[in-house]
Amino acid sequence: MSKNPYREDRDELRELLRQFENLKNGRPHGFLEEESFERIIDYFDEQEDIPQALQAVELGIDQYPYSSSLLIKKADLLLATRRYNEALRLLEKAALYDSSDINLYILKTEAYLALDQQPRAIELLEEALQLFEGEERIELLFELTDVYDDYEEFDKVFDCLALILEEDPLNEEALYKICFWTDFTGRNEASIRLHQRIIDEHPYSELAWFNLGAAYQGLKLYEKSIDAYMYCVTIDEKFDYAYRNMGDAYIRLRKYRDAIEMLEKVLELSRPEEVIHEAMGYCYDKLGQLAQARFHYRKASHLNPEDSKLYYKIACTYLNEGQFESAIKQLNQALKMNRLQPDYNLVMGMALVELKQYEKAVEHFSLVIKARPRSVKGWQAMLDCMLVSGHLDHGLEYADAAYAATGQKPVFLFYRTAVLFATGQTKQALTALEQAMMQAPRLIKKLAELHPKILQHPQVVDLVARYKRSRSL
Repeated sequence: MSKNPYREDRDELRELLRQFENLKNGRPHGFLEEESFERIIDYFDEQEDIPQALQAVELGIDQYPYSSSLLIKKADLLLATRRYNEALRLLEKAALYDSSDINLYILKTEAYLALDQQPRAIELLEEALQLFEGEERIELLFELTDVYDDYEEFDKVFDCLALILEEDPLNEEALYKICFWTDFTGRNEASIRLHQRIIDEHPYSELAWFNLGAAYQGLKLYEKSIDAYMYCVTIDEKFDYAYRNMGDAYIRLRKYRDAIEMLEKVLELSRPEEVIHEAMGYCYDKLGQLAQARFHYRKASHLNPEDSKLYYKIACTYLNEGQFESAIKQLNQALKMNRLQPDYNLVMGMALVELKQYEKAVEHFSLVIKARPRSVKGWQAMLDCMLVSGHLDHGLEYADAAYAATGQKPVFLFYRTAVLFATGQTKQALTALEQAMMQAPRLIKKLAELHPKILQHPQVVDLVARYKRSRSL
């Protein structure tokens, strides 16, 4: 046995290339077998020297005119130079000598796709599936998935991958791909049935358990998805995507501590990612652990400093703690990137109201209303600001505009009432209150929030009592 077969192969190839040069230049040369030409062609192809490869294949065909493998290699090179029709004619000729070479069908498929003849490519591959079995049939099915993808028949992509897995249940490429296509096509029920059959036969396939979990997750069956992922990580404790998906499932179930545990595992197993830190920040936010939430939102913002919403989320944690100046600093960062974003402007306005900077707050609330004229929140924030500041010159105007813009939400009738009481227009206020009570008597609590002393007014008490009695009859 040779001690250095690689060197021998290299020396042999060098000798073949020398003989080829001699043949090409009309000098004396040794006999070159068909396989020798194939090696020379492959060498030039790997070196991306297509002209030399074509010259080699032409000389090879001159010596071996009935070689289907050399004709197929020439067709492959013609495809690389975009001579598609020429390649197809050559493949037809090669098929006369040997129709059992799978490359005939694969290269024809490439030519048809390049010529924008997807139906012919599909028909060819479907016919070829009847001629091959085992690994070659699986290779053709993968080709067919690519054609269906190109032709945007996405359900058939899923079906082809399912056929591959029926023949080879542990085919990793198919298992990875079908997970994506299950989500893309929404074929979750079919995926569950398929992977349950695979698991029955191969209970230690972590990819099958993962895909089963993903399909359950697609149906929002989060408890079942978590069970499947648990089996996955029991088989492979370093399967980070299973922990990631479990984290998402626990968040959906509002089990934030469990979600944090899973997401921490993701950070142990993979590189830090903005989305993981953001999700952890969200969980801590929901648990009321605002300092921890900020810590992870900051980590996320360091990984992606161009994401304005992370500064906004940090600002919200400060706002919830009553640290309004700190919230404003973060919001300024967010607004530098997206000045008109209504959520950022709404929270900025709320923070400014707390600091009694009413005029600035109004500017931000105006931007919210302009961006989302049908949103109740923006109008409410503006009217709240006007009421708390006592700047009610345009209060009625805004209350009426809000009522109209939001599709006549009755809450704005109560705002109108509050503005009228606050400006001393008691008679008009009582009329407005009666109109509001006719539409939504339960919203009287909103008026109490806006004007706490109003429920001590005798006429208001009488009016409210009258509506309570009428509702109880």
